[in-house]
Amino acid sequence: MTDTTYNVKIWKTSVYKGKRKTTHTVRWELDGKEWRAPFDTKALADAFRSELVIATRRGEAFSLATGRPLSHQSGASAVNWYDFAVQFADAQWHRTGGNSRKNTAKALMAATVALLRTPLASFRPVDVRTALREFAFNTRRREDAPPEVATILKWVERNTQTMAAWEDPAKVDDVLRAVGSKLDGTRAAASSVKRNRRILNVAMEYAVKHRILGANPLPKGRGAAPKTSSAVDKRSLLNPEQAARLLGWVRSRPRGGKRLHAFFATMYYAGPRPEEVVAMHVADVRLPDEDAEDQWCELLFHTAQPEVGKNWTDDGQIHEERGLKGRASDDTRAVPGHPSLTRILRAHVKAENLKPRDLLFQGEKGDILAGSVIRRAWRSARERVLTREEFESPLGKRVYDLRHTCLTNWLNDGVPPAQVAEWAGNSVPVLLAIYARCISGQLQDLKQRILARGDLPELPETG
Repeated sequence: MTDTTYNVKIWKTSVYKGKRKTTHTVRWELDGKEWRAPFDTKALADAFRSELVIATRRGEAFSLATGRPLSHQSGASAVNWYDFAVQFADAQWHRTGGNSRKNTAKALMAATVALLRTPLASFRPVDVRTALREFAFNTRRREDAPPEVATILKWVERNTQTMAAWEDPAKVDDVLRAVGSKLDGTRAAASSVKRNRRILNVAMEYAVKHRILGANPLPKGRGAAPKTSSAVDKRSLLNPEQAARLLGWVRSRPRGGKRLHAFFATMYYAGPRPEEVVAMHVADVRLPDEDAEDQWCELLFHTAQPEVGKNWTDDGQIHEERGLKGRASDDTRAVPGHPSLTRILRAHVKAENLKPRDLLFQGEKGDILAGSVIRRAWRSARERVLTREEFESPLGKRVYDLRHTCLTNWLNDGVPPAQVAEWAGNSVPVLLAIYARCISGQLQDLKQRILARGDLPELPETG
């Protein structure tokens, strides 16, 4: 399959006179496909059309990807997309964390499949996607690809279009549709579409910076990406009775129940992220004396251990250690712990015979508590405690909903948003964007405050 043609027909320039301006459009045809280039003035349109005519008289080939003579092309035609994508993945690997690396690989995988010259006749589509995602765009694993994967990647490299494909608006639309769709062709979640477009946008800026493309070809402005909402679904929040029943069932589990109960209680009463809780050490909890009048404890968060998978970390560990989200690497966040949490954590430390340097919540072998164990226990609790309708609803569907419930409770209890944001590790604008719709129970008080200001004074009538 060739990327060029000599079958060129150049038509007369068309003129459209609108209310605000007149547009002069140069039109030409390559192998039966029409191309257009609009200009604001007749002089610009005539100059461009003359360049096309001169190119045909010189016997110059035209690119089927861009529609332009080969002499008009940028350096994009000399760079293979697969080679560029690998280079970009490597550049991102050294400046991003595990989850970002994984998301970059997924976006590049979808774009690469969309930029293949020929259909996947020799390989199963799932094998090609796996080879691209898990090896081609994984800096640490690429050299260790098994022979069958290496064969697939060599085929992909030979059959991928050049970067000049990004200079064809129609091809750009094809790629954007691909990265915005699931494998069955249906529309992906808006958050996934937005994330993939953001990654490709960074890739295009990288191509411009390295002078492979002359300009970023991705559409910008309103409508370029689907709208997403960060607001919490109120249906996911737990009321006190539901939370008590769920945590009570977890505590009654014969295997690790009390340990997991303390973990979930920490999220419910103090609102940290799961990756912050698993990173806590015993010394990070400041418990008051048992006979102290004030039984509030204090929790210190300074490290996160997100679970990203051993294939995406530098050291091959499942978890990746990093600083707190949105803060300096050595920053610490202090959060007050409810007296009920104080009792739970005091009993937990004693029962597990934990020392100050020990992890506060450990797996069965004394290592970090696995996310799969946490999620499995929470799902089992929902299955056993909730009704069928509640289980199938968003109610407490994710462990993260314990954090959402805690922060919402603080706001509803009248804690100032700035203070809640500090405890939660968010900015105030982000906090309000996420939780403003969930604040309730203060309407009557707010009405009384408004009424207390009084109404307009009565003025004497004028004749």
